[in-house]
Amino acid sequence: MKTKNKICKWYPVCPIKYFVDHGKLDRKWVENYCLIGNKDCIRYKLEESGEYHPDNMLPNGEIKEELYY
Repeated sequence: MKTKNKICKWYPVCPIKYFVDHGKLDRKWVENYCLIGNKDCIRYKLEESGEYHPDNMLPNGEIKEELYY
């Protein structure tokens, strides 16, 4: 379910925001997931269920080994 203009509650602390802000990921990730409240985000689902997920996991569930702080 996608809700326009509803920012994900996890956005301020999400590593995806950090990676986009620092030029390590394309802005499309936050535009297509974080900034529209996209509940299809794998990171969101795992966070909501309290399950571990690595910081370098993209919203679609893909792991990007080259992403790190």
